[in-house]
Amino acid sequence: MMIPESELKNIERLRWQCRRGMLELDVLLEAFLDQHYEMLSPRLQRHFLQLLEFPDPVIHSWCVGGENPDDEEFVELVDSIRATSVA
Repeated sequence: MMIPESELKNIERLRWQCRRGMLELDVLLEAFLDQHYEMLSPRLQRHFLQLLEFPDPVIHSWCVGGENPDDEEFVELVDSIRATSVA
């Protein structure tokens, strides 16, 4: 699925999508958005939007639980999210 460039740049919409049912994910995803999103390649920005479409338990297992995505396309992004400082 191709995501239009205009969608990739809508940070406030992305911020809303980072709000999840789990506070831990809210904090982590919003920190990643603020600290790293704009520096990502367009490819990884698209993967971030696609990641936000997954259910919370899946995102949590990848980003917090240490599991790796089956799809290799998401591994680099998930590694970057895991490295995000939320201090």
